[in-house]
Amino acid sequence: MAEAEPMPVDAPEAADRPAEPEAQRSILPHFVRPLTAAEKEAAVQARLSALEHASARRTSETQDHAAPDHGGSHAKAPAKPAASTHATADHAPAQATAADKGHGEPAAREATTRHEAPVKHETAVAHEAPKPKLVLARAAPSSAQPVRTGAASRRAPEKDAAPDLSHIHWDYSGVGGPDNWGKLKPEFATCENGNRQSPIDINDGIRVDLEPIEFNYLPSYFRIVDNGHTVQVNVGTGSTIRVMGRVYDLIQFHFHRPSEFRIGGRGYDMEVHLVHQDLDGRLAVVSVMLERGTAHPIVQTLWNNLPLEQRASYAPEIAIDPNDLLPVDRRYATFMGSLTTPPCTEGVMWMVMRQPVQVSVDQISIFSRLHPMNARPLQDMAGRLIKMSR
Repeated sequence: MAEAEPMPVDAPEAADRPAEPEAQRSILPHFVRPLTAAEKEAAVQARLSALEHASARRTSETQDHAAPDHGGSHAKAPAKPAASTHATADHAPAQATAADKGHGEPAAREATTRHEAPVKHETAVAHEAPKPKLVLARAAPSSAQPVRTGAASRRAPEKDAAPDLSHIHWDYSGVGGPDNWGKLKPEFATCENGNRQSPIDINDGIRVDLEPIEFNYLPSYFRIVDNGHTVQVNVGTGSTIRVMGRVYDLIQFHFHRPSEFRIGGRGYDMEVHLVHQDLDGRLAVVSVMLERGTAHPIVQTLWNNLPLEQRASYAPEIAIDPNDLLPVDRRYATFMGSLTTPPCTEGVMWMVMRQPVQVSVDQISIFSRLHPMNARPLQDMAGRLIKMSR
């Protein structure tokens, strides 16, 4: 057992001090009195006796565990009865030293070096008054706050909420790409939930004697705009088609690269969609495939008059004839589908011309610089009927 720390010179033991008046005898509270030499000796003997008795009952494993902890890991000491707690035994010399000093330090300061209450013995109990709660509260170190472990200390992981895409503008790639079109806005839901979506691969149609499309296109002035998704050309009134007993007015035409539709599994460099609408609001779209070859005069006229800024429009004093965009062979395939851009409205009658029209490599390259890729992926056929001209 370590020796007691030497007493300060200016703090003689109570037994050696001359008698003083009661008011000047000690500044300690009335419920804490310094131990006399005899009481300290009795406390030490009782302490040694308790330790010897506890050591006789310990197993070798318990003795190893009871080795003094000099690493400062006080929080790891298991809670045991005071008489057999190794932490209390390790700090017993410090407790005796504090009692030997006897220079008026309150008992609360002694408690800061203890893990648990000291071993109870008859002599100490006979001379110590109960300590008030205030002393115990001051003696508790800040690290003694209860540590919550297990499920009580952890919050249940929250499921990742679906990202908010309402502020995203639709596009052909990234977060706003075709896979997410149906999630961007409620009115785009058909892009994800529809069962007659376009484009498709036209490879399983029935060959019949289809009624020829009656094209009544007229030369017209135009307004060209790069709307951020494609180059669109709005035309004047008067150009129409007649098919299956209905008349549709040509509203505009625009371009895609590469082609959105496939014919027998084959795709093309570009594609032009001529969009029509009847008086009841029904849509009919004529699709013409564009393949590399010789330069096309109408396409060149359009590229010559492209606006300098995206989403800006330009209306030159030049007329174009939409008939020049049509192939010589007017055979086509027809089926019901949808718009190929949001909101992906269904109920659109498609007429895809089977013969492509040529454009030059330079004309394809010019569009590619503006829109490298603006084609929606192929959609499920969903059992729909395709009729093809024989």
